[in-house]
Amino acid sequence: MLHPFKAVSLSYKKAPLEIRELIALDEPACRRFLHTLQHELALQDLLVLSTCNRTEIYYAAEHDQSAAIIEALAQLKKLSNPAAYVPYFDVLDTYEEAVQHLFEVAMGLDAQVVGDLQISNQVKTAYQWSADADAAGPFLHRLLHSVFFTNKRVQQETTFRDGAASTSYAALELVEELTADVANPRVLVVGLGEIGADVCRHLGGSKYFSSVTICNRSRHKAEGLAEECGLRVLDFENLVAGLREADVIISSIARDTPYFTRELVANLEVLSYKFFIDLSVPRSIEAEVETVPGVLVYNIDAIHSKTDAALALRLAAVPQVRAIIAESIASLGDWAKEMMVSPIIQKIKGALETLRQEELERQLKKATPEEAKRLDEVTRSLMNKVLKQHVLQLKAACKRDNADQLVDALTELFDLENQPTPA
Repeated sequence: MLHPFKAVSLSYKKAPLEIRELIALDEPACRRFLHTLQHELALQDLLVLSTCNRTEIYYAAEHDQSAAIIEALAQLKKLSNPAAYVPYFDVLDTYEEAVQHLFEVAMGLDAQVVGDLQISNQVKTAYQWSADADAAGPFLHRLLHSVFFTNKRVQQETTFRDGAASTSYAALELVEELTADVANPRVLVVGLGEIGADVCRHLGGSKYFSSVTICNRSRHKAEGLAEECGLRVLDFENLVAGLREADVIISSIARDTPYFTRELVANLEVLSYKFFIDLSVPRSIEAEVETVPGVLVYNIDAIHSKTDAALALRLAAVPQVRAIIAESIASLGDWAKEMMVSPIIQKIKGALETLRQEELERQLKKATPEEAKRLDEVTRSLMNKVLKQHVLQLKAACKRDNADQLVDALTELFDLENQPTPA
């Protein structure tokens, strides 16, 4: 086993939205959970990734700790019956499975919208939280830097990220199409879920929209995003007035039943066309809203249809992306194998240094200061050359996956069993 790296994953593939919502962690909760996993469960190389589509915990431990992790997660979220949620999780309890999965998640191969760039940024943020908590060891640091380097190669060498294959960017393109004949269209974004916030960032960065307003029950969250994107904020109690003024309403409200009903929209007295775009799942705009004269409604399915052409281009690049991932995982494996023999190398170095010092003590009794200096230099140089040969042989054996025999021989030759373990 190269490293005891494992993962526990709950994602859109097995868990419906209502379960993902219960399990999802915001930033403060992720940081608290990292602390619990590190200090109460004594896990290492920790990464906690939580988005609207997945909640995943990566960790290092000699034995599968998924049951304890799920129970701790249920306690954090105040869920009374942890066992009821176990079937929604995938347990990746081998190095190969966990590493492969993280690469595929970070590249966007495992995303609902294949190639979505947003997930790679979320992995970077999760890694930063781990680093802040001192929960990332040498292996996780190396793994994540391999992931980021791979992501850069995918971006530069393939068409995997080309086109509007993300939901938020496809929504922006739809708004551009709908308002092509409208001078200075007024856009209102209601609700700042993950996709809604991302749409706001696209709108803020677009040269076509100068009149964009955001409205959220929590004004504090809206103000932060408005400052980031250069947008205006509307108080939630003034929403109806904002709806009357807007040409396009984008809804990203998270709730079980539709917020925008036919009755509400009918009272807006629509004089020309008004476009409602529903990014919520479950839907936040009632289907009957479209029966109001002058109102057109586009739901998430209409958004996803816009991604088809870009998606075809990205899917064609998947084999190339997998080949790049395979190269990165092989390189990571070589490094992990070398790390496995690193303690042996340090013990050999210690054994050689002990021999060198013992011989120097015998020879230096009759040596002048100049001779002593010269003997120290010569013996140190000789020791380093001998050590280098053993290191090269061990690394070569690691790549051939047959280092065990060489390790056994060196252990016996240098009596490494009786050598102290390097600090």
